[in-house]
Amino acid sequence: MNPVENPYVLVGGAEKVRAIAESFYEAMARDEPALARLHPCDAEGRVELSTRERFALFLAGWLGGPQDYVAQHGHPRLRMRHGRVPVDVGGRDAWLRSMGKALDAHGVQGPVRTLLDTRFADLADFLRNTL
Repeated sequence: MNPVENPYVLVGGAEKVRAIAESFYEAMARDEPALARLHPCDAEGRVELSTRERFALFLAGWLGGPQDYVAQHGHPRLRMRHGRVPVDVGGRDAWLRSMGKALDAHGVQGPVRTLLDTRFADLADFLRNTL
């Protein structure tokens, strides 16, 4: 992919992707507690650090950045990994709201935002496994 078109580069690289992942989980804990509770959480209801870090690695690679997630954890196998949790329309929408808030918090806008909104919606819908 041309670096000019690479979403990882367009959002700002490693630090920005990590910050977006953190903001995503902050929004989830604050505004979507039922979704947050589907993950291992600390006493304050925040998704555990190891999960947040793993997601940041995945997100970086998924956006076209370093493939550290794959190097450390293998193929993401997203449907398999999410198969233990019922993902319905409400869960999908809660996930998308949290991601939208994270992108908003970091000023992701314009063509890259349009691209990411579409890709995230496709991904979230792909993971639905129940009505």
